[in-house]
Amino acid sequence: MPSLKDVKMKIAGVGKTKQITKAMNMVASAKLRGAQSRIERFRPYAAKYRQVLAELSRKVGGNVHPLLAEHEEKKNCAIVMVTSDRGLCGSFNGNIISQGMKLAKEKTDAGMTVSFACVGRKGRDAARKSGYDMLTSYGDRMGSIDFALASSVAQEVTHGYETLIYDEVWLSYGEFVSMGQQQPRCLCLLPLKTPEAEEEPTQSGGAHCEYLYEPKEEKLLAELLPCYVKVQVYRGLLDTSAGEYAARMAAMDNATRNCNEMITALTLLYNKTRQASITSELIDIVVGAEALNG
Repeated sequence: MPSLKDVKMKIAGVGKTKQITKAMNMVASAKLRGAQSRIERFRPYAAKYRQVLAELSRKVGGNVHPLLAEHEEKKNCAIVMVTSDRGLCGSFNGNIISQGMKLAKEKTDAGMTVSFACVGRKGRDAARKSGYDMLTSYGDRMGSIDFALASSVAQEVTHGYETLIYDEVWLSYGEFVSMGQQQPRCLCLLPLKTPEAEEEPTQSGGAHCEYLYEPKEEKLLAELLPCYVKVQVYRGLLDTSAGEYAARMAAMDNATRNCNEMITALTLLYNKTRQASITSELIDIVVGAEALNG
């Protein structure tokens, strides 16, 4: 049985860990409010952008813009993987990395060469260990993400697709669904494909909305298509940021609860050890008294 001093030191150590996890929970909670507000405000814009782009894509052919053309031979694939810079958020980063590596293996099995463009240190380190080529990496940037970061990543992969360096571009990120649910997602950025739900007019009898564009659709697509990739990358950054804070809140809450359980168990052990020590001393006193009487 451990000594009273050892048990007391363990209780003090777990108590300090509990203070740290509780403080990290509060910090993540405060940051989550801002991150959640940003992604909730940006989603309607991204959805409307997608709707307008789908309407434009219907009116033009697939060869009007290089980003709409699908390459005949697919040899190279670029994967933009967005993770957090820090850990202590449960399996959040592991799920994104696992999803990205699964996609990379599928492309490799199909005979393609895979390169990674990573935002976040966790994804960057995992991609380096996996042995895949590293296109570019942005570490320690998830704490202060902005549209300029998304624009830089999007421009690099878009240029690679236009110059036939890459035949496919995918985005792997963590989608913020709710406080208790963050799902890893893989989205095909290039070649651009019109969603099936937007390809047909409304089936409920409603009138299909017809847009008039000025200038022509081809000129608008030349401006909107590169911006569309930037919007999707930026949405992936915002989703991953909000999902990271939500996952860290849950992880730190579980850690604090575990600390409480450990403190309770160690306190019970401390009391048992103390009681055993008192009983042993009483036995020694009784034995000594009986020896004197004898």
